[in-house]
Amino acid sequence: MLIFEHSEPGRINAAQVPAVGACAADVPEAFLRRKPLLLPEVSELQAVRHYTRLSQRNFAIDTHFYPLGSCTMKYNPRASNAAAMLPGFLARHPLSPESTGQGFLACLFELQEILKDVTGMKGVSLTPMAGAQGEFAGVAMIRAYHEARGDNARTEILIPRAAHGTNPATAVMCGYTVREIDVDADGDVDVEALKKAVGPQTAGLMLTNPSTLGVFDRHIEEVARLVHGAGGLLYYDGANLNAILGRVKPGDMGFDVIHLNLHKTFSTPHGGGGPGAGPVGVGERLLPFLPVPFVGERNGQYHWITEKLRPQSIGRLSAHMGNAGVLLRAYVYARLLGRKGMSRVADYAVLNANYLFERLTALGYAAAYPGRRATHEFLLTLKDLKEKTTVTATDVAKRLLDKGFHAPTVYFPLMVPECLLIEPTETESLDDLDAFVGAMAEIWSDAHTAVDVLKNAPQKLPVRRVDEVRAARDLDLVWRQAR
Repeated sequence: MLIFEHSEPGRINAAQVPAVGACAADVPEAFLRRKPLLLPEVSELQAVRHYTRLSQRNFAIDTHFYPLGSCTMKYNPRASNAAAMLPGFLARHPLSPESTGQGFLACLFELQEILKDVTGMKGVSLTPMAGAQGEFAGVAMIRAYHEARGDNARTEILIPRAAHGTNPATAVMCGYTVREIDVDADGDVDVEALKKAVGPQTAGLMLTNPSTLGVFDRHIEEVARLVHGAGGLLYYDGANLNAILGRVKPGDMGFDVIHLNLHKTFSTPHGGGGPGAGPVGVGERLLPFLPVPFVGERNGQYHWITEKLRPQSIGRLSAHMGNAGVLLRAYVYARLLGRKGMSRVADYAVLNANYLFERLTALGYAAAYPGRRATHEFLLTLKDLKEKTTVTATDVAKRLLDKGFHAPTVYFPLMVPECLLIEPTETESLDDLDAFVGAMAEIWSDAHTAVDVLKNAPQKLPVRRVDEVRAARDLDLVWRQAR
């Protein structure tokens, strides 16, 4: 039911009605509304109950297991949120003088140092507002580096087939053409294909390791040697950092620049469109190009480093220093974990994924890369199941909703047919993992004995299966008042 369907003429939520008289006096006559805004006429209690009921119908990490591959939908401690909401942080204006914000600047400086340590980078800027902007900053720094050296013939960015979908878009936005590199039968970058592709036109390579195929690239040192040997740089997409946090550093693999999704790995609730933070870290040769501002320290005092001190910087990516609330949550989370806790994140993320991998393949689900162990996530392919039973990845995903679990990522990466990309994260208990295995076992049985149950799923939710093609082509989100 829409909230408009609760509406009754004359009903009013008096406490929430804005006092418009004084404001309207400052609005030019031409811009004043001629008739009342079409809003539902409901009481405050009706509005609260309506939206609370809607929220209770949603799947969320607070209420359900949420194994969305490559998105790290994990539980985040409420302590991080509480600390970021402390009045001294929450009420601080971003243009306040440095002298009155030393505590805030100290937190950001220490976060920069922590991220430098866990990534093996030489410098970190916290300003990018999301992972996509962090990607853009990373490739923009690669471009600035080549241009500063007068190396303008480098026009290509190499991207493996297993890359995240934003990578080629970022490369194109930065003015590069994209050249795709294949992966081999085991999911690693095809080194022979890479050898043929690199050359004086190569600006860099964008890579996620472990990749979206759920495997750690065993050729990474050779990949780095080939790209660097051709004069290119390596960019690390930090979306899958959960798998290696505290165990392996991208800097040690040979990467020159990295972005991190703090809203995935470092304790901000992920999903729903924001907020996010995508800091970038760089090696020695890219230090001059870091986006500003970031925090420096001198004689125990903290200050902003701006364009005046970094004239080669790629510049500013946001109005101020980035998304302060997300950065503070990440800082508190990192301090709560400590050095040993960082490695436990990776240990349990990988342990949980491999546990599910073994249990589900034992049921009969086919691994996309059966010769490899999982990292923090893994790929199943239902290609054979579909051929035998007509049951698709979509059918399995919809039936999981009936059983109280959010579906994994489906049909991504595109190179694996009928795939499920499953990431349990490090925060799920053994009981929850076993319950998920139980649901998948029931679905496997139904796929062979009761196909219609899967084809008609979900059956227990407020909205049944919709015609997805029609929904995309004929989307209607407007409520119209009956005449």
